[in-house]
Amino acid sequence: MRLSPDEILFWQHGYFKLNATILFTWGVMLLLAVGSKLVTRKLSTDLNRTRWQNLLEIVVTAIMKQIEEVGLRHPEKYIGFLGTLFLFVGTAALCTVIPGYEPPTGSLSTTAALALCVFVAVPLFGIEDQGVSGYLKSYIEPTVVMLPFNIISEISRTLALAVRLFGNMMSGAMIIGILLSITPFIFPIVMTLLGLLTGMVQAYIFSILAAVYIAAATRARKKVDVGEEKTESVK
Repeated sequence: MRLSPDEILFWQHGYFKLNATILFTWGVMLLLAVGSKLVTRKLSTDLNRTRWQNLLEIVVTAIMKQIEEVGLRHPEKYIGFLGTLFLFVGTAALCTVIPGYEPPTGSLSTTAALALCVFVAVPLFGIEDQGVSGYLKSYIEPTVVMLPFNIISEISRTLALAVRLFGNMMSGAMIIGILLSITPFIFPIVMTLLGLLTGMVQAYIFSILAAVYIAAATRARKKVDVGEEKTESVK
């Protein structure tokens, strides 16, 4: 039994390899790029809109609402990054209905890459919101003794993101594989449908955790803004 799509090789020449993880990752990205191009090519502001535009607006509105509920005041600034994370992980899970397809999120290399994207995005958004000095100051709050613990926290939560997504996706694929080998086909089909739901849940959790980390990186700026608003109201 394969534990990861990394083990499926389609082509190899020396050190260069084309495995299922790389192929299906680029396939999902191509599907999202082409799909977004087709959906957005005829956008309309009138009442007569296509079904795809309605679906797109529902998805975008739902994502923006979730981002705002996490605590980020301007969701339009973060929807490009967080929405892409959600759509990639969700699409990778939904494509499991295609015969021969292996979700790239079942590989630790893919989930690690996604977690690293979050690891880089969090300080970038924090610096954009607070400035370099303001963001770096958060590492020594409330005292400078917290500096090593805050650094360890940044690294550990990145590892947790990668391992959590990888473990959940891999375990689902393994369960389905085991059931296919020892039971009739009806029960594994039900488990496959359950796996689709699990994949969407994992996409939601991954995106929400990324939003929470970004919100934590911008929390100092919000406190300052709230204090300024109170001062102005008193005046």
